[in-house]
Amino acid sequence: DEFLSSPPRKTVRFGGTLADILVKYDKGETTDFELLKHQLSDPDIKDAQIINWLHEFRASVVYLTKELEQLVTILLKLPWLRRSQEVVEEYLGFLGNLVSAQTVHLRPVLRMIISHFVPPRITIREDDVDISDSDDDDENLSENFNTCHRALQTVARYVPSTPQFLMPILVENFPFINKSERTLECYVHNLLRVTVYLPTLRLQILELIIEKLLKLDVSTPQQDIEDAEETANNSDSEEKSTEEGLFDMEEDEETKENKTVSFSSERMAHPLAERLDILMTIVFSYIKDTCHVNGKLDINNTKDLYRDLVSVFDKLILPTHASCHVQYFMFYICSFKLGLAEAFLDHLWKKLHDPNNPSVIRQTAGSYIGSFLARAKFIPIVTVKACLDLLVNWMHKYIDNQDMGSNAYCDIALHGPFYSTCQAVFYTLIFRHKQLLDGNLRKGLSYLQSLNFERIVMCQLNPLKICLPSIVNLFAAITRKYQLVFCYTIIERNNRQFIPVVRSGTGGDLVQTCTNPLDSFFPFDPYVLKRSKKTIDPFYQFWEELSAEDLEDLKKPVKKDTSEDEDDDFLKGETPQNDGVVEIAPNSYESNTRSPVSSIGSPPDCFVQCP
Repeated sequence: DEFLSSPPRKTVRFGGTLADILVKYDKGETTDFELLKHQLSDPDIKDAQIINWLHEFRASVVYLTKELEQLVTILLKLPWLRRSQEVVEEYLGFLGNLVSAQTVHLRPVLRMIISHFVPPRITIREDDVDISDSDDDDENLSENFNTCHRALQTVARYVPSTPQFLMPILVENFPFINKSERTLECYVHNLLRVTVYLPTLRLQILELIIEKLLKLDVSTPQQDIEDAEETANNSDSEEKSTEEGLFDMEEDEETKENKTVSFSSERMAHPLAERLDILMTIVFSYIKDTCHVNGKLDINNTKDLYRDLVSVFDKLILPTHASCHVQYFMFYICSFKLGLAEAFLDHLWKKLHDPNNPSVIRQTAGSYIGSFLARAKFIPIVTVKACLDLLVNWMHKYIDNQDMGSNAYCDIALHGPFYSTCQAVFYTLIFRHKQLLDGNLRKGLSYLQSLNFERIVMCQLNPLKICLPSIVNLFAAITRKYQLVFCYTIIERNNRQFIPVVRSGTGGDLVQTCTNPLDSFFPFDPYVLKRSKKTIDPFYQFWEELSAEDLEDLKKPVKKDTSEDEDDDFLKGETPQNDGVVEIAPNSYESNTRSPVSSIGSPPDCFVQCP
């Protein structure tokens, strides 16, 4: 108040008062008006001059109508952010007066503020080519962002309809995915900050961010990321060996330390994966900070955010095929409380068994249920059993309805959701069978026998023919070991019926192609982004690579008359853990054609021999 009531400092200026200049302009005298525009556009304008002019403009906003849009545009281009605190305060006051008196200028004001959500552009030229980008190291960047958010809150306070005008501007200003990592990081971070003081926009902002992340995710298949990492590691190794060969001498300590840092770098080799990794880290941090107040989980905040994220999941994630990483925001928030995980499973279950949903959505929901039950460490075995009961009962009812009808034959188009549910159950059993049998083998076997897998496997719909061979083989080995069902006869019969698909290759050669009948994928397969995976790993169930002894053990059936004491001999095998073992899990139909290096998460297709 003291600052605002004090008279402005005297500065050298030309023309009369602002009110006089605007009145003359209205009468057609433009000389002073052009001089005013020239002074305001001067790149060397002093702080005192800016304060002086802004003080007059605040008192004359009533004149700044639509006809003076050009003058307002010049005012909005004033370099106010990197000025003294007095300039910043005066400018914020001017913005408040302007939008409250002349709402016609609301959009330009919002565009100006949002344009500062990324670092300023620095002009860089190499050989007459403009390679400018906004990746600078401005020490005041954080303070500038804080000021921008103050400006946006000021405008929103004066104009309650600000959110509906702001959202389209946030969408159109979102940087292209090929912009620098720093630009994307700053913009996404600032978008999420907006949701704190404009909560009505949270759902739309989350949708915008997740939509952009999905585009990055589907543009960078996991195989491409792994190939890029392997190539980068190989090139690093070659450089190191070349240096050691050329310079066989002791290095000083500083050089050794630098080398260690470079080799342990968390940077992703694939440029788009690097951007995705940074942005996923920001999203995970936002979820954690929103759900926790003073380090403790806030149930109400968590529930509200969960509802918004489920809405985004339904709209964007569920219809998107084969995304690798973005869907983990649901995995992460569900790890905070068991109730959230159970609510998510219930939500997916409703999607799966509702016949009004499109078949492809139902199948994807089945894939999510199976992958979530198998991979989420925080889901207790009692919840797994409850889900298996629900899924298996539905499968038996489905078989009841189909066995007597005219559609009781193997057809993906007719029975896609059924096959997807079968695969989800098989996949869950592969990961969780040791826990299901833990402690009391007889009781565990009794439970598994009650699921009546034999009827599912033997039914006319023949799920073993449709599900991924890698899963079918593991399921067959496990169920044979515990004498639940003997699948190999059906597998052999299906193999005899299989007709290879051939197509004409580029050179006219016949190429055999393997098809994934369900076109299925496992959405919670191993997460490979280096920085953000640190958030996921503590809650993630990795697959334990099977040793030769385990393979042999799977071939030995468990005797029916096993006593309680003998149960412990079987149960000495540990439940899958994530203790530094290279993870191998069944997730690829064509895994038998892939090299071990590139098949993270994929056991060989036929690693268990049929007896």
